[in-house]
Amino acid sequence: MNRKSRKVKCDSPLDRRAMAGHFPHMIPESPDDCTTMADVRAGVDATDAALVALLERRFGYMRAAARIKPSREAVRDEARKAEVIVNVRRLAARAGLPETALAEMWDCLVEASIDYEAAHWDELRKP
Repeated sequence: MNRKSRKVKCDSPLDRRAMAGHFPHMIPESPDDCTTMADVRAGVDATDAALVALLERRFGYMRAAARIKPSREAVRDEARKAEVIVNVRRLAARAGLPETALAEMWDCLVEASIDYEAAHWDELRKP
């Protein structure tokens, strides 16, 4: 199989779920396999769909945290937030990605997660 024609179908359950109905065509296996801007855009769109599926899972953990934490005050944990952002900076550095940009993105993600968890905590304990 030559490099130009190497494409992959979404075969894993997560891929199929993320891609459901959005990208019925085949997408490039990796950025290096792209030969056209259509390939690039399909790959970006597929990656975005997969990221949303992963965020759905992450927010599921926020629902679990809301269920488990004994008080609403426990929802905001600044030490944990700092730890998460340090971890992302380390992962970004290893991957050769812009550490500061990813840290800023994760700061927004963690704040959104805290808001989501707090709302879920309130919902679970509504009289």
